[in-house]
Amino acid sequence: MLESNKDSAKLDAMKRIVGMIAKGKNASDLFPAVVKNVASKNIEIKKLVYVYLVRYAEEQQDLALLSISTFQRALKDPNQLIRASALRVLSSIRVPIIVPIMMLAIKEASADLSPYVRKNAAHAIQKLYSLDPEQKEMLIEIIEKLLKDKSTLVAGSVVMAFEEVCPDRIDLIHKNYRKLCNLLVDVEEWGQVVIIHMLTRYARTQFVSPWKEADGLEDNEKDFYDSDEEQKEKTDKGKKPYTMDPDHRLLIRNTKPLLQSRNAAVVMAVAQLYWHIAPKSEAGIISKSLVRLLRSNREVQYIVLQNIATMSIQRKGMFEPYLKSFYVRSTDPTMIKILKLEILTNLANEANISTLLREFQTYVKSQDKQFAAATIQTIGRCATNISEVTDTCLTGLVCLLSNRDEIVVAESVVVIKKLLQMQPIQHGEIIKHMAKLLDSITVPVARASILWLIGENCERVPKIAPDVLRKTAKSFTGEDDLVKLQILNLGAKLYLTNSKQTKLLTQYILNLGKYDQNYDIRDRTRFIRQLIVPNEKSGALSKYAKKIFLAQKPAPLLESPFKGRDHYQLGTLSHTLNTKATGYLELSNWPEVAPDPSVRNVEVIELAKEWTPAGKAKKENPDKKFYSESAEEEEDSSESSSDSESESGSESGEQDDEGDSSEDSSEHESESGSGSEAENKRAAKKNSKTKGKSDSEDVDKENENSKTSDSSNAESSSIEDSSSDSASESESESESESRKVTKEKENKTKQDRNPLTKDVSLLDLDDFNPVSTPVARPTPALSPSLIADLEGLNLSASSSVISVSTPVFVPVKTHVLLHRMSGKGLAAHYFFPRQPCVFGDNMVSVQITLNNTTDWKVENIHIGEKKLPVGMQMHVFNPIESLEPEGSITVSMGIDFCDSTQTASFQLCTKDDCFSVNIQPPVGELLLPVAMSEKDFKKEQGMLTGMNETSTVIIAAPQNFTSSVILQKVVNVANVGVVPSGQDNIHRFAAKTVHSGSLMLVTVELKEDSTAQLIINTEKTVIGSLLLRELKPVLSQG
Repeated sequence: MLESNKDSAKLDAMKRIVGMIAKGKNASDLFPAVVKNVASKNIEIKKLVYVYLVRYAEEQQDLALLSISTFQRALKDPNQLIRASALRVLSSIRVPIIVPIMMLAIKEASADLSPYVRKNAAHAIQKLYSLDPEQKEMLIEIIEKLLKDKSTLVAGSVVMAFEEVCPDRIDLIHKNYRKLCNLLVDVEEWGQVVIIHMLTRYARTQFVSPWKEADGLEDNEKDFYDSDEEQKEKTDKGKKPYTMDPDHRLLIRNTKPLLQSRNAAVVMAVAQLYWHIAPKSEAGIISKSLVRLLRSNREVQYIVLQNIATMSIQRKGMFEPYLKSFYVRSTDPTMIKILKLEILTNLANEANISTLLREFQTYVKSQDKQFAAATIQTIGRCATNISEVTDTCLTGLVCLLSNRDEIVVAESVVVIKKLLQMQPIQHGEIIKHMAKLLDSITVPVARASILWLIGENCERVPKIAPDVLRKTAKSFTGEDDLVKLQILNLGAKLYLTNSKQTKLLTQYILNLGKYDQNYDIRDRTRFIRQLIVPNEKSGALSKYAKKIFLAQKPAPLLESPFKGRDHYQLGTLSHTLNTKATGYLELSNWPEVAPDPSVRNVEVIELAKEWTPAGKAKKENPDKKFYSESAEEEEDSSESSSDSESESGSESGEQDDEGDSSEDSSEHESESGSGSEAENKRAAKKNSKTKGKSDSEDVDKENENSKTSDSSNAESSSIEDSSSDSASESESESESESRKVTKEKENKTKQDRNPLTKDVSLLDLDDFNPVSTPVARPTPALSPSLIADLEGLNLSASSSVISVSTPVFVPVKTHVLLHRMSGKGLAAHYFFPRQPCVFGDNMVSVQITLNNTTDWKVENIHIGEKKLPVGMQMHVFNPIESLEPEGSITVSMGIDFCDSTQTASFQLCTKDDCFSVNIQPPVGELLLPVAMSEKDFKKEQGMLTGMNETSTVIIAAPQNFTSSVILQKVVNVANVGVVPSGQDNIHRFAAKTVHSGSLMLVTVELKEDSTAQLIINTEKTVIGSLLLRELKPVLSQG
């Protein structure tokens, strides 16, 4: 297929090959056949070939080098996607001989007009640096140039290149610091992560520590503050005056919104930034966001919990309010369970320990033995950390010694041993109890722990210790090496304290150990014999044998395994592994004195061009600005802002879809459009200065005409579904924004001539379609200027005799809005009365019946927060003061569904509670019945053919095709009017959509052999296809 002369066959072949690569299959054998098509004139084929080459260019370097001239030509291609792909392929050929070519290509791409190509140039920098590190200086120059780029698409990639090539060159960041902080919210997610990590390191070198002023405060006093201003006031009143650098505050303020990001890596990056550079009083806000991430998949949970474990050691107060979020679920994997235990241990204090211990009792019974063992260790740590519960924990652990599970018993023994080391005098009975368990316990660690405890306390249990030694001497040869060593130690201690009873036993054990297979045991045996059994060869140490063996041992320190990890930057691989990973960049300590902040200052003109005008231009008085004779600087700044806005708009389009070839042309059109727009503005301003008001009005009319033609073109090219409506809406909105200065003047003039009472925003203009019927048009709610602009959009004339008719009576279908169980006794049902809505011509009438099933009054029933899709509107009912027990009331609402079946979500509230409810309209309720003659029906139907027509064949029994049955079934599904028909085998129904007034024509034509054809004609093809899908099964069934 790749050798075919037809582009369609080649395209199909390339799609299959790329599909193979996506599934992980090896397609390298096809490299020669694919590389031949690199010069194809078909853009789609070329893009797929480049995708393939990026994957395999490194493996097949020789063949890829043959096509290098083609890649160089493609770098000049008018399509930005081809230019970018060519650069990606070129940088993927890792052959030192083409380094100069790559360098030249990167230099050219870094100055490209398309931000997408510049982004790929930044990616290529890293590849070239790894291939030839000697090019570092030249690459730093390109990085410095790209860091000045104002595009959000480029920012993340160039900072990644900076981190790879020259992370120590902080001087490159100074001038771009504020720009990066302000761009951060709009950068793509992975770019945000890289930039935040880089800015964290930057802040630690350029600002003084904000933690000095908070050192005297308790954790619980500094968790939450209402605002930055309050924090500053408290800081000023403190003993040590500390003023935060404005740039430091800028970084903290601009990263705060990213805590709500849907990307877990971004939230984690912001959290580590707050942890490392924010004042301790402000770091508390990250805890809620991190807890939210615990609803993600297990891999994300693992990383987040590791970081929380490290944080909770130093600042318990941050996570104490969310204690229950760290309770273990039965579905959690073991690694997550153990991390949650770690955090619960860190958060344990006198106030919550009783709750936690009850929780731990449940965990001990878990089927997961590793988790149960970890829980017992956790109980031991809680006992050592909180002295008030030490005895309670010890009692609980002793009870566990009678557990059937050997692992639980063994772990309990080990933990009890550690606890008894802290206060051995008080617990002789526990040691006796454990000695009895020695016969039943088989786990080596537990047996060794019991023997060690008896040996240490042999003087307190003088009757039990020798008997234990006797029993273990019998089983010495079959014991584990760990247990054998403790038997030898026990024998030595008893020999020194009770030699009368144990002298022979100890010598027997020493003889057994002398010939053991393990050399550790043989060495220990020889050492003990020389130390405790006096003879001629014994040295001076024999005198001190008792002090050596029975010395007071220090109590073990039970610490968190995460205690030493805080010196690694949170969220990094090094922190996760607890060892320094390759490429890890350490955070520097805070400087004692802050470096000169003026290095971050940039020229005022640049600042004005970059940030200020976008908001100003909209807020200033348009008349004053249009006619002002002030300096030209203000005009220049507003023009540059409009250019940058159009550029950022095109960038977001490119980022969303790389593979759309039409994007390139659309971007060039938008750029040229914005350019001509700026020229029009300048011309208008100059004319207003020289010619006066009449001339400027002429310019306004020209702009108005050009806008009308632009918007009509956009409308005629849109597809007839709901998504295209919203697209044309946003397009018209952006055009009106860009010409706002001109339009304001025009609005004022036209309002003087033709005032209207209602005024509404451009968001209501989402349904001007190429073929629309002005039948029963809703009351105009548009500003005068918009009516003038949109007069030419109506392309079809319709019969004036078409009007809304009364609906055919059908039984009311009620739907549950709120069940009485969910609503705490308040029940709500809704239905569609099929009457024109009194609240607005474009709204669907909805009636809600409220029932109080409780024995008390329900007060203040009202609509709370509304969560509606863009463009959807709702007219709510007046609040109901009270509803008596067993009482019922019906209220009316109006909802503008924008001719779509999207769900209207809102809250139904009472005095005490709020309940989230949804209303989703059946497609048939979005219509109003229309009365029209058969002649008018056929005329309208003839205008709605082609893409505006959908049809299907229905098969049913003859008795289901009678006129009355068809009428009943159709009107049950949809609110349509019946059109008189002169033919018995054709049934016609007509309606119009509530929002836009578009006609909906339904025809049921009966055929022979018990079949019928269902035809729907409408310009709203999405609604038409939904209605067809609803009607077909209803008409088919008996």
